[in-house]
Amino acid sequence: MRYMLLIYDEETKVAKMSKPERGAIHQEYGEFIDDIRKKGAFLAGDPLQPTSMATTVRGKNGKTITTDGPFAETKEQLGGYFIVEAKNLDEAIAIAARIPSVRVGGSIEVRPIMEIDFSK
Repeated sequence: MRYMLLIYDEETKVAKMSKPERGAIHQEYGEFIDDIRKKGAFLAGDPLQPTSMATTVRGKNGKTITTDGPFAETKEQLGGYFIVEAKNLDEAIAIAARIPSVRVGGSIEVRPIMEIDFSK
């Protein structure tokens, strides 16, 4: 089954990290990705630009409305994601627990992906 692992961090906390601290985290991410690739669990994953680069799209009265930034003010912001293949939720949680952001105070939302065939 496929799972999306949504990575939430405090952007201000990450921005305050020293260059060596950020380098160490990036290295940990590289090692983590290499490992889950070797195990066949990695399907996709990318970091996201900061929320200052985001645009939110809404519909109102039949019109499209866009606003700068994320959809809500929160302490933690969505900073990236992985899509992984796991046997079950327990295995997906075990993978999520190894994501380096967890070690530095971030959180990971683990969500099963609906299997829908849109080609019909």
